[in-house]
Amino acid sequence: MKQIELTVLAKDVDKVIEFLGRGAFMHFSKEDPTAPEKAASIHNEKISKDIGRQLEKIRNAAAYLAIELPAEPEANNRLPEEADQAAIENICAEIAAAGAKENEELLEKQKLESTFNESKAFANLNAPFKDLDQLSYLTLRIGRLDPGGQVELKKNLADRAVVIPLGEDRILAAASRRGRFALDSQLKKHSFSPIVIPENFRGIPEELLSSLQARLKEVEQVLEEIRGQKTRLRQQYEADLRRLAGAYIMASIVEELKGKLGTTQNVFFLSGWVHAEEVSTLVRGLSALTEGRIGIRAFVPEEVPRVKRGEEKVPVSLKHGAFVQGFEQVVFSYGAPLYGTIDPTPFVAFFFTILFGIMFGDVGQGFVLFLLGLLSSNRGIKAMEKFRVYATPLIAVGIASMFMGLLTGSVFANEELLVRPTRAALGFFMSLAGQPGEPPDRILHLMPDADNIHKLFYFFGFTVGLGILFNSIGLWVNVINKIILKKYEDAIFSKTGLAGILIFWYALFIGVRCLFGGYFAWFDMLGLTVPAVCIFFGPVIWRFISGKRPVLKEGLMVFIMEGFVEILETASTYISNTVSFLRVGAFALSHAVLSFIVFTLSGMVSHLVAGPVLSLVVMAFGNTVIILLEGMIVAIQVVRLQYYEFFSKFFTETGVEFAPFRFRGKVFSSGIQGLRSSMVSEDSD
Repeated sequence: MKQIELTVLAKDVDKVIEFLGRGAFMHFSKEDPTAPEKAASIHNEKISKDIGRQLEKIRNAAAYLAIELPAEPEANNRLPEEADQAAIENICAEIAAAGAKENEELLEKQKLESTFNESKAFANLNAPFKDLDQLSYLTLRIGRLDPGGQVELKKNLADRAVVIPLGEDRILAAASRRGRFALDSQLKKHSFSPIVIPENFRGIPEELLSSLQARLKEVEQVLEEIRGQKTRLRQQYEADLRRLAGAYIMASIVEELKGKLGTTQNVFFLSGWVHAEEVSTLVRGLSALTEGRIGIRAFVPEEVPRVKRGEEKVPVSLKHGAFVQGFEQVVFSYGAPLYGTIDPTPFVAFFFTILFGIMFGDVGQGFVLFLLGLLSSNRGIKAMEKFRVYATPLIAVGIASMFMGLLTGSVFANEELLVRPTRAALGFFMSLAGQPGEPPDRILHLMPDADNIHKLFYFFGFTVGLGILFNSIGLWVNVINKIILKKYEDAIFSKTGLAGILIFWYALFIGVRCLFGGYFAWFDMLGLTVPAVCIFFGPVIWRFISGKRPVLKEGLMVFIMEGFVEILETASTYISNTVSFLRVGAFALSHAVLSFIVFTLSGMVSHLVAGPVLSLVVMAFGNTVIILLEGMIVAIQVVRLQYYEFFSKFFTETGVEFAPFRFRGKVFSSGIQGLRSSMVSEDSD
């Protein structure tokens, strides 16, 4: 990894950022930017607002045509050109005109439908409406009034007006011109809602209704034409709108980034981390892009002042094959390893696969996991592409589960299918070895009974042995990492350093020796005491060797208390970390018991009416529960063992994941956020 500093002219900065984003070259680092001039800030703000307005136009046009726009730039997008703004104006103007016409016709349709429904009430009127409306001595009011109000209205008006029901809640009220004010007053008092008869509609009610129906048909025809026009506009402009949206999203990203960079009136400064092997490619590309108008400086991590002072961590990028790469997220979900230290991912991939297979041994159920992995892989089906990150782990644990299933003789919880093939294979090898006798039904028998209980203890011993190996690897990874980081005190005197390893291994040596008939000897006390003393007095010894004073930094009592606590924690940690792997055997046993229960229940119902069908249902349901529920539980347990028994040994300090700036995907967001964080921390400094 190298840090690259770029000095870019303002006229070239957009295309330089585009180049960096497309190639995903640079992880932006903490830097000391020059304060931007006010004029440049105003200019950037103006550009950002203009980009925002163009995006809003594009989104409004796409929403009208029901076009789904990309949430991020697409692979073939470029930054906007001058012609793009004119294209947006033309496209959006045409779409807006269609939208305005549609809204106008929809309002007209709504008004006509309302009037038509209201005018149906005029069917009881026989006189021409225009004659009634133009009487000089008569006041007419047509509208809505609830039936209860109609009765009270008639009572209050008495002989001053006539109220004619027109059906449901509609009435026609007539009064003389002198009684107009009394009529209007009573109508208002009873919450009368007048119906406005549109102009240009005159005649008897039948003519009015037919005229409204004819006009409604005309409006419907216009709306149908507009819908056809929308379909044509969608087909014509969908690709253009998606392209323009991607271009302006890209432009907004570029402007957001420029607002975070150090700048003068004519120059921008960019600084970030690049893979060492990609530096030459980056330099050639930027030099050709800017025709040499760019300043480029490269530094190894040891030359960067902020790294040397511990103010910035060099980002880490792990490169693995397909198998190990599938387990990177297990590591990064806990934390990124520090730059230059040992990559734990290969160990994680190996032990995750082995431990899961041991706890989930079944040929059929393992095949289901294997098949799910294949279906979600790059060559799988599109519907499962969102699970692609789990493809490799599923394939790996599926194969491991199938192998363990061959050893235990289980196929979809059926313990009889593999009996004959297993006997044949074992009989063949027994004959080759010159060992006559009846071959067993299965290689590994996990179900406890009187004949194989000792073998079950051997199996639990094997899982504890795996735990010892797993813990030991974690301890050595920590020791080597501390030496690489030049933290020699932790590498030698800590509970996870060389002193801790000596206690752990010597205690195991004593345990194994006593297990095979040995006894605790006087030199065992010496073998345990020497590394324990190193842990207890480690801080004092190191401060004395390194010349730091005072030797007892916090005083004698604090030193004694811390020492005893450290010794107790060391002992309890190693015991719990080792015993914890008994859960691997326990879950393997529980899986075997659960499979046995499903198999037994299936056999019990097979003798009932419709037995074969019921037996198949029990097997299907039981295996589904095992795959979903127990599969999830086993995965959680394996992750827990990775986190607490392995990562806790050396992940005392985490690093930073390499998150290069790019326009597509979550890595861009991470890069921008990292840049924001660096700017905030610098401001606070």
